[in-house]
Amino acid sequence: MICGRAAGLFITLLVLAAPPAAAQHHGDPVAPDTAGASSAAASPYASMTGRAVKALSDEQVADLRAGRGMGMALAAELNSYPGPVHVLEHADALELSYRQRSETLALRAAMTAEAIAIGEHIIAQEAALDALFAARRVTRPSLDAAVAGIAAAQGELRAAHLRYHLAMVEMLSPAQVERYAQLRGYVRAAPRDHGRDQTHAGPGR
Repeated sequence: MICGRAAGLFITLLVLAAPPAAAQHHGDPVAPDTAGASSAAASPYASMTGRAVKALSDEQVADLRAGRGMGMALAAELNSYPGPVHVLEHADALELSYRQRSETLALRAAMTAEAIAIGEHIIAQEAALDALFAARRVTRPSLDAAVAGIAAAQGELRAAHLRYHLAMVEMLSPAQVERYAQLRGYVRAAPRDHGRDQTHAGPGR
C-alpha cells in the first residue's frame, strides 16, 4: 500500500514538472545571442577581402611602386647615416655644394629606380601566392618556395635602401651629418653661448 502511494506521488511530481519543460520547448523560442554573433563577425580582416593582393594594403602597393623607404632604412637613418631623399629636402640648411647636390640627386634617382624594380617584383610574388590559395592549388613545396622568394625580395629591398644611406654619408662632412640629425629632430642643437658673442665696452666713454 505504501509502495503504491509512493509510486502515485512520484507520477504526480513528474506531471507537475512537465508543463514548464513543455513551455520551454514549445513556447516562444529563446532569442539568439546576436551580440556574440556580431562581435564574432567583426574581424579586423573583414575589410581586406576586396584587396587586389590580400597581403598588401593599397598604401603598401603604392609605396612599393613609388620606391619609398617604408622605414626599411631606420637602422641607418637613426644612427647618423642620412638618406638622399631627406638630404635633398634640407639641401639649403645643410649648405650642400653644387657637386654634393648633383651627386645626391643621382643617388636618389638610382635608389628610386632600384627600389621600384624590386617593389614590383614583391607585388607580383605576393599576387602569385594569393592566387595559389585562391585556386586551392597550394602545396607545401609551392608554399615554401613562394614564401622564400618573397622573403628574399624583401631582404633585397631593405639592403638596397640601406646601401644608399651608406653611400650618402660618404658625401657629407661630419658637420653636415650632425646638422642633418638636428634638422630631422634626432638630436637637439647645442645652445649658443651668447655671452661670448658680445663685445664688452670699456668702463667709460
